[in-house]
Amino acid sequence: MIWQDQRYSYAWLLQAIDRWSATLKSEQIGVRDVVGLSADFSPNAVALLLALVEHGCVVVPLTESIRPKRPEYLAAAEVTVDIGVAADDSVTVTRLAPAASHELYQQLWQRERPGLVLFSSGSSGKSKAILHDFQALLDKFRVLRAAKCTITFLLFDHIGGVNTLLHTLSNSGTVVTVQERSPAAICRAVQEYGVQVLPASPTFLNLMLISGVTQDYNLSTLETVTYGTEVMPESTLARFHATFPQIKLLQTYGLSEVGILRSKSEASDSLWVRIGGEGYETRIVDGLLEIKSSSAMLGYLNAPSPFTADGWLMTGDMVEQRDGYFRILGRHSELINVGGEKVFPAEVESVLQQMPGVRDVFVYGAANAITGQMVVAKISLEAGSTETLPELRKRVIQFCSTQLPRFKVPQKVTLADADLHGGRFKKLRSKESMN
Repeated sequence: MIWQDQRYSYAWLLQAIDRWSATLKSEQIGVRDVVGLSADFSPNAVALLLALVEHGCVVVPLTESIRPKRPEYLAAAEVTVDIGVAADDSVTVTRLAPAASHELYQQLWQRERPGLVLFSSGSSGKSKAILHDFQALLDKFRVLRAAKCTITFLLFDHIGGVNTLLHTLSNSGTVVTVQERSPAAICRAVQEYGVQVLPASPTFLNLMLISGVTQDYNLSTLETVTYGTEVMPESTLARFHATFPQIKLLQTYGLSEVGILRSKSEASDSLWVRIGGEGYETRIVDGLLEIKSSSAMLGYLNAPSPFTADGWLMTGDMVEQRDGYFRILGRHSELINVGGEKVFPAEVESVLQQMPGVRDVFVYGAANAITGQMVVAKISLEAGSTETLPELRKRVIQFCSTQLPRFKVPQKVTLADADLHGGRFKKLRSKESMN
């Protein structure tokens, strides 16, 4: 592991796990404790995570990105012990509550299994607390894969971040951590440590291209870039592939509720992907993807079950299928209905991101008295732009009219005065971001 330019070996990690296991016993942290682990990827955070799993606890990873919702998360997960790992890797332990009592915890403890609690983004309302049997998540890593040097870009409390960590460690790879998730910091780490794999989001890959910093670093060791967490605009994929034709681009698919599925893109410049693999089944019902998984969550701690009567998770993702490949179109909840015509935000965003001077864009639907809904585009311009809103509106309409059917052309355009993504480098599709 590389952290703050220092190297930590597997021998160090094993010794640290033993030390923390002894500390957990001395602090009287038991198998029925729900432990909040407030941290980013660091040597002690990783060792503590693994020690807590071996100890049989329920682990609730928490990062700075959720600070405003921290009290809500602690309460929903019934956290009994809060372990904080500071920026200098020092650790504090605080007892919060005597015991957790949720019935799903009771099921887990009867099995004598460790647990993992993750939270949905809550972009459309209250965040959902997702409880996993941690052992079921670990079982998929028993099959050995190639050892790679990988950056932990996705966060410590994200299913993709957890998956990256466990996949890399289980295959004796190297975990490269970063204290700043900016294009320059990521590119520097790739150059400095010979990183081979970069898991990222489409939004971040777009920012990498726009920033121009990729030209300032040697990225020749980078073999694979995986992308997920949101729909990839076709124009972003095409530009990234054209800029880095030697890099394999792999679309991943996963949900906090079921974990990360095995995937295989049709090609580096294709949005068609095979998903599933051992332990997963997929089906399409009314155009929506459903998944059955042996590693699916036990349930929500604070919301009704999203599973069908026969055990399939309703993902809410609209898809197309062709020769065993899927194309993810977008969330059903984000679909824009313009006079009966369907508009997927990612399709319009893909076109708008091809416009000169556009840094980022967010497309959504708003009420319209005639058509029911209309397409709205919120646009962030590149630094230093002096373009006025009327000028931008005119240019958007002219540009989109040549590439999109009339009903998909934005009828309203606004300028963004802040980033259109959050700390996870994913589009902010909350109701607040539509104002």
